[in-house]
Amino acid sequence: MLFNFPRARLQAHLAAGLLAGLVSLTSIPAAAQTAAPSLPPEVAALLAQAKVPRDALAALVVDAAPALNGQSGQSAPLLSWRASATVNPASVMKLVTTYAALELLGPSFTWNTPVYVDGTVADDVLQGNLVIQGKGDPKLVLERLWLLLRRVQGLGIKRITGDILLDRSAFGPSTQNPGDFDGEPLRPYNAAPDALLINYKSVVMTFVPHPGGGIASVSFEPPLANVQMQASVPLSAGQGAGASLLECGDYRGRLKADFSDPFRITFNGSYPAGCGEKVWPVAYSDPASYAERAVAGLWQDMGGRLGGRVREGRAPLGVKPAFEVISPTLAEVIRDINKYSNNVMAQQLFLTLSLVQGVQGQLPPGGPDAAASNEASREVVRSWWRERLGEQDLPVLDNGSGLSRLERATPQGLARLLQTAYVSGAMPELMASLPISGVDGTLRRSKSRMSQGWAHLKSGSLRDANALAGYVHTPSGRRLVVVAIVNHPNAPAARPALEALVNWALQEGSK
Repeated sequence: MLFNFPRARLQAHLAAGLLAGLVSLTSIPAAAQTAAPSLPPEVAALLAQAKVPRDALAALVVDAAPALNGQSGQSAPLLSWRASATVNPASVMKLVTTYAALELLGPSFTWNTPVYVDGTVADDVLQGNLVIQGKGDPKLVLERLWLLLRRVQGLGIKRITGDILLDRSAFGPSTQNPGDFDGEPLRPYNAAPDALLINYKSVVMTFVPHPGGGIASVSFEPPLANVQMQASVPLSAGQGAGASLLECGDYRGRLKADFSDPFRITFNGSYPAGCGEKVWPVAYSDPASYAERAVAGLWQDMGGRLGGRVREGRAPLGVKPAFEVISPTLAEVIRDINKYSNNVMAQQLFLTLSLVQGVQGQLPPGGPDAAASNEASREVVRSWWRERLGEQDLPVLDNGSGLSRLERATPQGLARLLQTAYVSGAMPELMASLPISGVDGTLRRSKSRMSQGWAHLKSGSLRDANALAGYVHTPSGRRLVVVAIVNHPNAPAARPALEALVNWALQEGSK
């Protein structure tokens, strides 16, 4: 079941946007299963070089919009190789989440974070509690948290006699542990979603060498309450003022950082002066207490005083908030999600789909806790897919980010999604959110000079999956959809083969 307003929007898309010659884009023709029986030689050679069998690749190259490219109705793919195979798409699954969100929520959708003053204010003192209510904002980063607390001070509040309550109840309870996926709980990409997600639950450390003093200063953002943070580390022996950046090496390993104690961050090694200034983000070792420590630490850093403590709580019912902090728009947020493959932001967005439907009464009763869950969001996206694309190639969803061993999709299903998006009103926002080959995002360092600037592609990689999917623009003006996914233990080594397939599409599409 879809929202009432998106249903009307979808009907308008079909009536006004999908002209008679374009309606056929909702399905890949049967010829897709038999076209291009062999892989391009350069792709096959690179797969062999990576020790990846050909049958580990599933790929499809097809016109983005046949009718717009001088074709009538359906057209045979330029290449189809195991296009109906069900594979793990890795972060390419973010295309499903972000496009569904653009249609269901709209590109101007924003997240609001209400702030309540529960008490009376006089002489710069709040006699009572301050309440911050999280509603899933994926981008409540340190700068925006600072602005939130600055607005609190702008209300004439410098001291709070009670507590600061953090309401994180909008998302249902989760048993997700940051180390569950790959045993790397300190990697920021493993941060778990949170209704009040602050700064991605990460600590950003900045190292600045001072050769004259023989040390490197260390600054931490945000300041975390009751956490001791080592302010400097010695410079490595022999790394003086004339040290070269080439001498940097594995500076993280040489620091011998110890993050095991939530109450202190220490370094038992040294820092090479040749590294210059470096920024190292890490996930905080006790994510459950991160929000409380970040709010308390920043409030104190801003000169605020607190009589009580920062703790979990609920927003008062039937009370108007003192103000609301408004997030960037969805169109801006999905640029971060897709260009930089931000997993926790994608999961925040995925959960938001069921949170909004629950608020609008489109899900069974039970309140926000019952509404905003992965299972509820999976049903939202499945319902949207059925209405927009039909039953065929229904993806297997987990958390909507691709950081999963369970999610599955087919190249022809993803290609149909990209074709449908291409002739929809959401096309400019979706395409602009994708990394540009050789230019920015996760494809900034792409080694393919041929496709540089000519392809908008979402990349995806896991230890046994590697994928590219999106749009290729040819010099002749033709637009193609390219989906290429490898599932194999040697998948990371197959990236050159996927880039070669993009180059092949660029050349073939210009013929």
